Amino acid sequence: MIPGEPEEGFKVTDRRRRDEPEPARPTTAAPPPPAAQAAPGPPEGPGEEERSLVGLFMMLASSAVVALGEVPDPVTGQRHPDPGQAAELIDLLALLREKTEGRRSPEESQALEELIYDLQVRYVSATRRAGAPPGPPRS
Repeated sequence: MIPGEPEEGFKVTDRRRRDEPEPARPTTAAPPPPAAQAAPGPPEGPGEEERSLVGLFMMLASSAVVALGEVPDPVTGQRHPDPGQAAELIDLLALLREKTEGRRSPEESQALEELIYDLQVRYVSATRRAGAPPGPPRS
C-alpha cells in the first residue's frame, strides 16, 4: 500500500427493500444474571410462557420418559426405547442439580429431586423389563 492512496477493500451494499421486515439474526447474548433467572415475573409478551428452571427440568424429564419407551414419541407416535439416552438425560438432570446447588428456589429443588428419583425408579424398572442388567444411571 502506498501512503496517500485509498485503501482497497470490499464494499457492503444493503440491498434489502425498506418495506420488508428485517430478518431475525441469531444472537449470542450472555445469559441474564442468576437473580433475573430466578425472579418470577409476568410473561414478556402475549402468548409467551414464563421460562423457568422447572420448565427445563420437565423438558429433560419428559425426553427421558420417551427414551425409556414408556410413552410414544410425540413426533412419530411410536415407542423407541433407548435406555442409554434415558440414562444420559437422567445424568444431565443430576449435573444440573449439582451445578445449581444453593441457587434454586425450594420449589425448584423439590421438583428436581422428585423428577430425578422418579426417573431413576422408572429406569431400573424399564431395564429389568427389557432383561438388561439393572445398572442404575450414574448420578
